[in-house]
Amino acid sequence: MANSTYKLIYFNVKARAEPIRFLFAVAGVPYEDRRVERADWPALKEVMPWGKIPVLEVDGQTLAESTAICRFLARRFKLTGANDLEAAKCDEYVDAVMDLRAGWRAFHFLEDEEKKAELKKQFLEVQVPACFSKFEKILEKSGGVFLLGETYSWADLHIAHTLSFFEETVSPDTLKGYPKLLKFKEAVFNIPQIKKWVEERPKTNM
Repeated sequence: MANSTYKLIYFNVKARAEPIRFLFAVAGVPYEDRRVERADWPALKEVMPWGKIPVLEVDGQTLAESTAICRFLARRFKLTGANDLEAAKCDEYVDAVMDLRAGWRAFHFLEDEEKKAELKKQFLEVQVPACFSKFEKILEKSGGVFLLGETYSWADLHIAHTLSFFEETVSPDTLKGYPKLLKFKEAVFNIPQIKKWVEERPKTNM
């Protein structure tokens, strides 16, 4: 594993691949960050395992599905918590946020502006409060700035990116009224390796 080679294949955006890039950043593990141009995607799609990306190539073997890739790397990089229960809590927290992300996806790409506005309003007024209020309580009970306490896990990296993603693609005020989540996101983005990556990464529109 120490000498494994990695190639991440995704579009030139943050989105689903950024938590994977965060994991490589904190682990200090080199990888090839292949960013696919939209014009090249139709041909590449034919050879991807499930016809979509991100895909991670590990020593020539392919692994698909962004969350599966994150879990794989988190295990390799020892970022799954201190025990099996903490590892399961990481899965729980990420799955909860991915459910919320599905609500974002339901409206973000719609061309019908009226329907898009309706679903976006529901997202911000119903789905976000239901999810974020629970995370506020989780952080209050954790005893630290991160979800499991004083030490960050892959779940922290994944969720902090997703919060930032919502601020960027939905509203810069998405975290308004959720002080613990805001502090949590800032703590993750101030991890030295993450801060360095964010400063140096390619500038993209989402």
